[in-house]
Amino acid sequence: MLKKKVHKVAKDLGLSSAALLKLLKELDIIVKSHMSTLSEEEIKKVRQKISEDKKRVKKEFTRRYKRPKVKIIRKKIDPEAIKEKIKSTLAKLEKKEIKKHYKREIRVNVEEKPSEKIVEVVDFMTVAEFAQALKLPTSDVIKKCLDLGLMVSLNQRLDLDTLTVLSDEFGYDVKVMSIEDQIAPDVEVEEHERPPVVTIMGHVDHGKTTLLDAITKLRIVEEEYGKITQRMAAYQIEYHDKIITFLDTPGHEAFTAMRARGAQVTDIVILVVAADDGVMPQTVEAIDHARAANVPIIVCINKIDLPGANINRVKTQLAKANVVIEDFGGKSICVETSALKGVGISDLLDAVFVKAEELNLTAPFDKNAKGVVIEARLDRGKGNVSTILVQEGKLKKGDPFVCGAHFGRVREIFDEKVNKLTDAGPSTPVLVLGFSGLPQAGEVFFVVNNERQAREIAAKRQLVERTRKLKAKSKVTLLDLQEKIKAGETKELKLILKADAAGSVEALDEKLNELSMEDVGVKVVHKGVGKINVSDVLLAEVTGAICVGFHVGPDTNAFDAAEREGVEIRTYRLIYEALDDLRSAMLGMLEPIITEILIGEAEVREIFTIPKFGSIAGCYIKDGKVLRGAVARVKREGKEILVSKVTSLKRFKEDVKEVLAGYECGIGLEQGSDLQQGDTIQLYKVEEATAEDGK
Repeated sequence: MLKKKVHKVAKDLGLSSAALLKLLKELDIIVKSHMSTLSEEEIKKVRQKISEDKKRVKKEFTRRYKRPKVKIIRKKIDPEAIKEKIKSTLAKLEKKEIKKHYKREIRVNVEEKPSEKIVEVVDFMTVAEFAQALKLPTSDVIKKCLDLGLMVSLNQRLDLDTLTVLSDEFGYDVKVMSIEDQIAPDVEVEEHERPPVVTIMGHVDHGKTTLLDAITKLRIVEEEYGKITQRMAAYQIEYHDKIITFLDTPGHEAFTAMRARGAQVTDIVILVVAADDGVMPQTVEAIDHARAANVPIIVCINKIDLPGANINRVKTQLAKANVVIEDFGGKSICVETSALKGVGISDLLDAVFVKAEELNLTAPFDKNAKGVVIEARLDRGKGNVSTILVQEGKLKKGDPFVCGAHFGRVREIFDEKVNKLTDAGPSTPVLVLGFSGLPQAGEVFFVVNNERQAREIAAKRQLVERTRKLKAKSKVTLLDLQEKIKAGETKELKLILKADAAGSVEALDEKLNELSMEDVGVKVVHKGVGKINVSDVLLAEVTGAICVGFHVGPDTNAFDAAEREGVEIRTYRLIYEALDDLRSAMLGMLEPIITEILIGEAEVREIFTIPKFGSIAGCYIKDGKVLRGAVARVKREGKEILVSKVTSLKRFKEDVKEVLAGYECGIGLEQGSDLQQGDTIQLYKVEEATAEDGK
């Protein structure tokens, strides 16, 4: 007998899968999930039940809302009475004129609301551009800046905070616009159904790429060096006359970086968990990334054919990680597969279509194309090549485009099998040739009307990027959060928690939850065992959290990423110190910790006396570097004799900001009259400490 799956029957009946499952439960028909099958007899029972319910509801509605019959009584018209009425009216008119009565109008004083004045601004726009947007002379804007204590020139670029303050001074509300919005504003276009974009995530060696290999039949694993995925790639398959786009990620850093740049690339995440290994640290990390991006998860339990496979244990571990599958009464779909043997692949693809149908994924087709960069590389024969995932519109050969600070014209379009294409619609990954430079992963790609427009936008973006780099990037620190808590701007202290042991993580997590107060709470975005890595830093940057390490510190890459992304890392050795610091931040009592970081060491080889400058030490930089403005600790025979500050730094006759190890230079100190040959100068950079590893 031919059987049908629950979700297909639900679609035929015009019901959701959840509604049909509830109806089957009422009919005592036992099924596990929407992927279970129903016989023809069971389907007939369901149809009969629905028909009976419809008749019952119709009968009830008819009984409740039946209109009572109303008898209309019409008065008979008396012609004699009408004649008498006309006579009396004519008699009154002959005697005197009828006075006109005027109604006095009652005027109500209504306060007229002043029309809102809105100015459209772009981050880091010049004073001249801002004056033009306000339709005011530039002299008025410069004068207002002087009143606020800002010394500005005509072509100086202003940040968004300054533009907001100035707009408020002139009585305008601010509407922030991107550069592309000004040149190509959004126009409402009819949207149509598009294919889903699915990202495969999970722990290392749990079979992500093997699973994708089984789906696409492209033998991706054999092409990877060492059979390990080391690049981000996109693939598109056709299943039952429908298309799915898959993204394969080498790790969570690239996925988080794209989220950090605001590129909503993924619609659905397939979380791959090996049946023999179970939930591992990177599995939990992948769950946290998906939650931060607000993306639904489909669980794929892989390697069910192995002898050590324990599916129930995996499901229990997932429930502990707050991913409750449908078998346990949750909302997450769970599919059991064996990628090597090709078991459960069709069920997984069916689950993707079910979830896509729930999400109702649509996109406009009839407009200029817009997308995001998945990967970019320099090809020896083709030049700059980028993998673009088209999100809106249709990308065609010859289209002028802008991507970050780069521009170009589409020379060629290829699919993942390097076949030439003439155009590409939404949710289609393509290789694009014609970039003026190599864009970063996650950059937004959009088509403009002509190449001149593309050059203008790219030039403006380059200027904005240069200004942004020159401007110091503010960190997300406990001190900043303290000020925000005081001002009432935030009610939550977000943390990424890492420790050396699982017991320490659980103990800290429990104690931190106890710190939550009525007005301010603590939220642990992600927790795990091991060093603070790049992924933790990028997740903290996305969510506005602080990385806290207990008996562990950041690795080298994570430290560099924290400096680059402006994320604070705090490490602790004692649990009460960590709790005291975080409690103080929540209460608004945290004091900054001043720390001196050793940056270099110099040896004094000669002393020069210059009339206007005093004593200058001719030094050789033995280690690190020396910076102008650094703190200098002078040591003689191992004893510290002087603490001063570097006021001048010269290489030959030129003033310089820094000198690296292996070079000679002249160092002038604020109090350097007692220097002698052979002295050692240790140079320190002073900053507010985020916390030392040894704390």
